[in-house]
Amino acid sequence: MSDLFAPEGGFVVRILDLSGASEDNIVEEIKGFPTMMHANAFARAYVRDSVERCRVPGTASREVLAAWFAFGEDAEVALAPEIGAGDQGWRSANELDDFAAHPASEIERDWRALDPRLEEVEGPDELEDDEPAGDEPGGDGPGGDGPGGRA
Repeated sequence: MSDLFAPEGGFVVRILDLSGASEDNIVEEIKGFPTMMHANAFARAYVRDSVERCRVPGTASREVLAAWFAFGEDAEVALAPEIGAGDQGWRSANELDDFAAHPASEIERDWRALDPRLEEVEGPDELEDDEPAGDEPGGDGPGGDGPGGRA
């Protein structure tokens, strides 16, 4: 499967509750990823963040993993809510040992920046001005009356 041909509605990332709080362990399905790469990056960052939330300072990596398997959240990439992504979808099992052994940076765990739902909330940039800031009377720019303008 190619990133050029996303399924209708985009790829899906399933968030799985490892504590067993839900019957099928699926807590949420996040839809609308335009490419497999985007979905994979989101899933990886989400799990990375979950592992870090289970980390207690001074604990060994095996203890971090034990806490994650008991209380953490996993993520899996899917083509659609009912279809898995096969070999191209990111899997936490491939990197868990490394995640537990090496604490993540803030950037590595910033799944929120990759969340496609963020685009729905923010929408297009509607704050376009006809004139640059500072050109209106009383503004701070070169033509205004404020600190950066003429007195």
